[in-house]
Amino acid sequence: MKNIDKLVEFAIKIVVTKTGVSLTYIQKVILRESLVENKKTYAQIAEENKYSESYIKFTIAPKLWHLLSQALGEKVNKTNLPALLEKQFINHNNQESSQTITAMSGVGFPRSHYVVESPEGQVPLASELYVERSQLEQICYQEILQPHAFIRIKAPRKMGKTSLIARILDYGTAQNYHTVRLSLHRAGTEVFERSDRFLRWFCKNVTGQLGLECRLNDYWDEDMGALINSTIYFQGYLLKEVSNPIILALDGVDQLFEYPEVASDFFVLLRSWYEETKDILIWQKLRVVIAHAVEVYIPLPTHRSPFNVGLAIELPTFSPEQVQDLAERHKLELTNPELEQLMKLTGGFPYLVRLALYQSARLKIPVQALLQDATKKTGIYQQHLQSLLWNIQQHPKLADAFQQVLRAPIQLEIEVAFKLKSLGLVHLIENQANVSCDLYREYFRQWYAH
Repeated sequence: MKNIDKLVEFAIKIVVTKTGVSLTYIQKVILRESLVENKKTYAQIAEENKYSESYIKFTIAPKLWHLLSQALGEKVNKTNLPALLEKQFINHNNQESSQTITAMSGVGFPRSHYVVESPEGQVPLASELYVERSQLEQICYQEILQPHAFIRIKAPRKMGKTSLIARILDYGTAQNYHTVRLSLHRAGTEVFERSDRFLRWFCKNVTGQLGLECRLNDYWDEDMGALINSTIYFQGYLLKEVSNPIILALDGVDQLFEYPEVASDFFVLLRSWYEETKDILIWQKLRVVIAHAVEVYIPLPTHRSPFNVGLAIELPTFSPEQVQDLAERHKLELTNPELEQLMKLTGGFPYLVRLALYQSARLKIPVQALLQDATKKTGIYQQHLQSLLWNIQQHPKLADAFQQVLRAPIQLEIEVAFKLKSLGLVHLIENQANVSCDLYREYFRQWYAH
């Protein structure tokens, strides 16, 4: 046998199971390249992935072979890996087959050993259910190596922004970069009261994640203003104390849009730091990743905005091919009519697709049967739909606007349109708002008809 994808998946899973360690991006690259017939050298792998050959050869690869040796119970190296892994893979499958036969003879049907992953929250790094999207991950990995990297990830809620950030940080860790991850959704409302309070919170959090002593009071001068103080603190202390680059990942920055004064100050600060990377060597250690669901509607001068620089990444919905592949990873077989029905109902939105596949695998009910009751109170999407309904009911302007969109595509006030898009309820095509999928169209039409 030589199904490389299955061998790689098996190796990743057995390492996690036996050692509790998830393989990094570059370890997975070495693993795959060690299984193909025309193996690449460490030098080739290093060059293609922007590593030094010595780091691959003497640090990354030995750690990988050690983990695989622990997982497989035999001494593993680049040469003997294919044979050892294939032998264990066959033994594992034979064992599962015998267990299934035993289960069938005992209760009349096979007992599944597949543990279904919930679609809620970030897709774990070791998960087999993460869907890569047309090389977007690879583009981000290459970009974060650049001295002035600034990556902007934009997509509606539950589209995979946090999962992509986790993989960028994991890639950075493999480069020996320092990583800092802040979710602004988790900050208390009191943090956003004033710019100086928010920026002290921000600086203190970054310091803590870098494992450094907080020295804010040594660098903070009330007469200088919070923006200058933050810049001096980063340049004079944090960036000097670390030898390797820092990836600063900020998730949910649209949380700041509700606090225009704080948002304006912070975004201007990020833009100024980006400009510093062009001329000041020490600032080139800072690589920034930001993620947001809402389009930027607060007024910022073009030359002071961080939303028009760096690399823009807009996450797409899943294609039919990706949905079919994801179904197979859930151990499901979708018929063509089921796939078409799922795509039409969900529009390929990752969370909606995964929830349907999760419930089908968990409950052992065909996808088609689940989708028939999708908009009912007993349907699989009920909790999600009620959450969306509650969200727009808190803002009558949004509710009224969406009711108009349900009747026909329409041009909306820009802030309203962006907020509806951030919830995933509409697509914006040539300034016209359209309902994004049949699930939302059917549910909300029923609701407004009552």
